[in-house]
Amino acid sequence: MSVSYYKRYRMELDLRGRRPVPLFSPRGYQLAPWQPELLADHAEVKYQSFRDEIDADVFNCLGELDGCQRLMEEISLKDGFLPEATWLAIHREGGEAEPCGTIQGIRLAHKYGAIQNVGILPAHRGRGLGTALIFAALAGFQQVGLSRVYLEVTAQNDGAVRLYKRLGFRRTKTLFKAVELAYS
Repeated sequence: MSVSYYKRYRMELDLRGRRPVPLFSPRGYQLAPWQPELLADHAEVKYQSFRDEIDADVFNCLGELDGCQRLMEEISLKDGFLPEATWLAIHREGGEAEPCGTIQGIRLAHKYGAIQNVGILPAHRGRGLGTALIFAALAGFQQVGLSRVYLEVTAQNDGAVRLYKRLGFRRTKTLFKAVELAYS
């Protein structure tokens, strides 16, 4: 066994004094608020979004459908889970509905919220879904009176880091996540 370290950023956004965040969804998409019966869809989207990405190396559970199912169950059962900040993006074409994006939010402290995961299926990236999901989560955090929100992102995920910066998140800390690597 050997250990590898992954650089991650903690990024924060101050919601104090901000106007209410507008909800929107790109053309052909809709955002579905949290419902327990959507848990499997959230898990599937999370798996399809992360399984071939660096985050599946950093967090093994993201590379397995069962792991994503367990993760969604754990998130949804946390004391601070916020249904108001948890959304599923759905692509609608003809009569077909395809879940294609997910975000979860939790309350960590009296005034602090945390975005747990933002996952977009590769075929749907670059269409504004990440922005729409983050805005929906931020509106949920505002709705319950939280004044600050943070998330963590793997530093090598350039697209996500750019998106978060563009939306006003600022890097507040650099972390290193140790991951044991097994060699056969």
